Amino acid sequence: MRILRTPDERFAGIADFPHPPHYADVPDPDGGSLRMAWVEAGPADGPPVLLLHGEPTWSYLYRRMLPVLAGAGLRAIAPDLVGFGRSDKPAEPADHSYARHVEWVRALAFDVLDLRDVTLVGQDWGGLIGLRLVAEHPQRFRACVAANTGLPTGDRDMPEVWWRFRRTVEKAEVLDVARLVRSGCRMPLGPAAHAAYDAPFPDESFKAGPRVMPTLVPTRPDDPATPANRAAWEVLRTLDLPLLCAFSDGDPITAPMLPLLRELPGAAGREHPTIAGAGHFLQEDAGPQLAAEIVRFIASVR
Repeated sequence: MRILRTPDERFAGIADFPHPPHYADVPDPDGGSLRMAWVEAGPADGPPVLLLHGEPTWSYLYRRMLPVLAGAGLRAIAPDLVGFGRSDKPAEPADHSYARHVEWVRALAFDVLDLRDVTLVGQDWGGLIGLRLVAEHPQRFRACVAANTGLPTGDRDMPEVWWRFRRTVEKAEVLDVARLVRSGCRMPLGPAAHAAYDAPFPDESFKAGPRVMPTLVPTRPDDPATPANRAAWEVLRTLDLPLLCAFSDGDPITAPMLPLLRELPGAAGREHPTIAGAGHFLQEDAGPQLAAEIVRFIASVR
């Protein structure tokens, strides 16, 4: 496996993100290792909250939420997925698979950080990965927040807007990562944020992760990831793990997943907030509001 590592100087001077990175190695499938990065905020002995980002962002996406969570006494942990942010970047699309991304996050969260009684917050791929972890390791979790995400099995077609996004990513000669983020926001993405989202990717050779992730979403019943996701749904339908669905009112990509998630036992009888005025990247558009909802939810299930 050929691995690229973004030079540290690419992250120098990023505004409004004062959190120093932490690093640890996780195994790669070829017997080597990959370096994963994460940031933390809040007391080390606080209830842990695992904040998982998606395509094509990194932990910087949670910069407006980390102070709110930390201020409530929570230990907020935001990793960078392999291929994103400060984490190592396998250079070939074939190096990435749904199962590998689940395993990489599992290794960091449980083998390295030994997180227990954790609240998952998953958005976009953060939910696709995180919900699998919840189903496969329910004893590690205290609660779950699903925010503009889902767990597709390929048994239902994805929305046309998502297919347009996938075709754009596949066909783009130069993949403009910051522009993709901006297109999923309702609020303007300023120059500083634009630069921060471009920072992990010095050139096209670093972008295998963002390019391949849409192709890893199960879109047909015989997709390689479909059996594991179907099995995860079966477990989730039996779990009484507290679940909060905090979706925005402006994300046509994940909106079809919301009714399915709200049918799960842990979601029953709860008031699920709608984050108004936000798009797909609701952390960008309404991060403090989303963080406040998470704080209230965690307090209600302690």
